[in-house]
Amino acid sequence: MITVAQILKILSGFVGSFAFAITFNTRKNHLLFASLGGMLSCIFYEFSYSLLSGEFLRNFVVAILIALYSEILARVLKTPTTTFLMTSLLPLVPGGALYYTMSYAFQKDAANFVLYGTLTLQIAAAIALGIIITTSIFQLAINPFLKKI
Repeated sequence: MITVAQILKILSGFVGSFAFAITFNTRKNHLLFASLGGMLSCIFYEFSYSLLSGEFLRNFVVAILIALYSEILARVLKTPTTTFLMTSLLPLVPGGALYYTMSYAFQKDAANFVLYGTLTLQIAAAIALGIIITTSIFQLAINPFLKKI
Protein backbone atom coordinates (compact mmCIF):
# COMPACT_ATOMS: atom_id res chain seq x y z
CA MET A 1 0.00 0.00 0.00
CA ILE A 2 1.28 3.42 -0.90
CA THR A 3 1.63 5.92 1.93
CA VAL A 4 1.23 9.68 2.01
CA ALA A 5 4.98 10.02 2.62
CA GLN A 6 5.71 8.04 -0.55
CA ILE A 7 3.30 10.17 -2.58
CA LEU A 8 5.01 13.31 -1.28
CA LYS A 9 8.44 11.93 -2.19
CA ILE A 10 7.25 11.06 -5.69
CA LEU A 11 5.67 14.49 -6.21
CA SER A 12 8.77 16.23 -4.88
CA GLY A 13 10.85 14.19 -7.33
CA PHE A 14 8.68 15.54 -10.14
CA VAL A 15 8.85 19.15 -8.93
CA GLY A 16 12.58 19.01 -8.20
CA SER A 17 13.35 17.52 -11.59
CA PHE A 18 11.15 20.12 -13.24
CA ALA A 19 13.05 22.92 -11.49
CA PHE A 20 16.41 21.49 -12.53
CA ALA A 21 15.19 20.98 -16.09
CA ILE A 22 14.36 24.69 -16.20
CA THR A 23 17.77 25.50 -14.72
CA PHE A 24 19.46 23.38 -17.40
CA ASN A 25 17.53 25.28 -20.13
CA THR A 26 15.64 22.20 -21.26
CA ARG A 27 13.34 22.91 -24.19
CA LYS A 28 9.71 23.51 -23.30
CA ASN A 29 8.54 20.45 -25.22
CA HIS A 30 10.98 18.26 -23.22
CA LEU A 31 10.27 19.65 -19.73
CA LEU A 32 7.44 17.24 -19.01
CA PHE A 33 9.49 14.19 -20.02
CA ALA A 34 12.48 15.30 -17.95
CA SER A 35 10.20 15.85 -14.95
CA LEU A 36 8.46 12.52 -15.44
CA GLY A 37 11.88 10.90 -15.37
CA GLY A 38 12.49 12.33 -11.90
CA MET A 39 9.10 11.10 -10.80
CA LEU A 40 9.82 7.63 -12.24
CA SER A 41 13.13 7.63 -10.44
CA CYS A 42 11.33 8.21 -7.14
CA ILE A 43 8.67 5.61 -7.95
CA PHE A 44 11.24 2.96 -8.83
CA TYR A 45 13.29 3.77 -5.73
CA GLU A 46 10.32 3.70 -3.36
CA PHE A 47 9.06 0.37 -4.64
CA SER A 48 12.53 -1.17 -4.77
CA TYR A 49 12.51 -1.38 -0.95
CA SER A 50 10.21 -4.39 -1.05
CA LEU A 51 12.19 -6.11 -3.83
CA LEU A 52 15.87 -5.34 -3.22
CA SER A 53 18.11 -5.14 -0.19
CA GLY A 54 20.97 -2.71 0.19
CA GLU A 55 21.44 0.86 -0.98
CA PHE A 56 23.96 -0.07 -3.66
CA LEU A 57 21.67 -2.55 -5.40
CA ARG A 58 18.60 -0.30 -5.17
CA ASN A 59 20.41 2.69 -6.67
CA PHE A 60 22.09 0.53 -9.30
CA VAL A 61 18.81 -0.95 -10.55
CA VAL A 62 17.02 2.40 -10.54
CA ALA A 63 19.94 4.02 -12.40
CA ILE A 64 19.72 1.29 -15.05
CA LEU A 65 15.98 1.81 -15.47
CA ILE A 66 16.29 5.60 -15.67
CA ALA A 67 19.24 5.41 -18.08
CA LEU A 68 17.14 3.13 -20.29
CA TYR A 69 14.23 5.59 -20.08
CA SER A 70 16.58 8.43 -21.06
CA GLU A 71 18.13 6.53 -23.95
CA ILE A 72 14.74 5.61 -25.40
CA LEU A 73 13.35 9.13 -25.05
CA ALA A 74 16.49 10.61 -26.57
CA ARG A 75 16.00 8.47 -29.69
CA VAL A 76 12.26 9.13 -29.91
CA LEU A 77 12.51 12.90 -29.37
CA LYS A 78 15.85 13.26 -31.22
CA THR A 79 17.66 15.05 -28.43
CA PRO A 80 20.78 14.26 -26.34
CA THR A 81 20.39 11.60 -23.67
CA THR A 82 21.77 13.92 -20.97
CA THR A 83 18.69 16.14 -21.39
CA PHE A 84 16.68 13.48 -19.58
CA LEU A 85 19.38 11.58 -17.71
CA MET A 86 20.66 14.39 -15.50
CA THR A 87 17.25 15.63 -14.41
CA SER A 88 15.80 12.14 -14.01
CA LEU A 89 18.61 10.88 -11.79
CA LEU A 90 18.62 13.96 -9.59
CA PRO A 91 16.38 12.41 -6.88
CA LEU A 92 18.92 9.60 -6.43
CA VAL A 93 21.83 11.92 -5.57
CA PRO A 94 22.98 11.07 -2.04
CA GLY A 95 22.67 14.60 -0.64
CA GLY A 96 21.75 13.54 2.87
CA ALA A 97 24.57 11.03 3.14
CA LEU A 98 27.05 13.59 1.80
CA TYR A 99 25.80 16.18 4.29
CA TYR A 100 26.29 13.80 7.21
CA THR A 101 29.70 12.76 5.89
CA MET A 102 30.89 16.35 5.93
CA SER A 103 29.19 17.09 9.24
CA TYR A 104 30.98 14.19 10.93
CA ALA A 105 34.25 15.24 9.31
CA PHE A 106 33.97 18.69 10.91
CA GLN A 107 32.95 17.14 14.24
CA LYS A 108 36.01 14.87 14.03
CA ASP A 109 33.80 11.80 14.47
CA ALA A 110 35.92 9.34 12.45
CA ALA A 111 33.65 6.30 12.81
CA ASN A 112 30.54 8.01 11.48
CA PHE A 113 32.56 9.90 8.88
CA VAL A 114 33.81 6.62 7.43
CA LEU A 115 30.34 5.04 7.66
CA TYR A 116 28.56 7.84 5.82
CA GLY A 117 31.47 8.47 3.46
CA THR A 118 31.41 4.84 2.39
CA LEU A 119 27.63 4.96 1.92
CA THR A 120 27.94 8.13 -0.18
CA LEU A 121 30.61 6.59 -2.40
CA GLN A 122 28.61 3.37 -2.78
CA ILE A 123 25.52 5.25 -3.93
CA ALA A 124 27.52 7.41 -6.34
CA ALA A 125 29.28 4.33 -7.74
CA ALA A 126 25.97 2.47 -8.16
CA ILE A 127 24.47 5.36 -10.10
CA ALA A 128 27.56 5.74 -12.28
CA LEU A 129 27.78 2.00 -13.00
CA GLY A 130 24.09 1.83 -13.86
CA ILE A 131 24.51 4.66 -16.37
CA ILE A 132 27.71 3.25 -17.89
CA ILE A 133 26.40 -0.28 -18.31
CA THR A 134 23.04 0.75 -19.74
CA THR A 135 24.50 3.32 -22.12
CA SER A 136 27.18 0.92 -23.33
CA ILE A 137 24.76 -1.92 -23.97
CA PHE A 138 22.28 0.43 -25.60
CA GLN A 139 24.97 1.86 -27.89
CA LEU A 140 26.23 -1.59 -28.87
CA ALA A 141 22.74 -2.93 -29.52
CA ILE A 142 21.00 0.04 -31.12
CA ASN A 143 23.66 1.94 -33.10
CA PRO A 144 24.37 -0.87 -35.63
CA PHE A 145 20.62 -1.21 -36.15
CA LEU A 146 20.16 2.55 -36.67
CA LYS A 147 22.99 2.71 -39.22
CA LYS A 148 21.15 0.18 -41.41
CA ILE A 149 18.04 2.34 -41.56
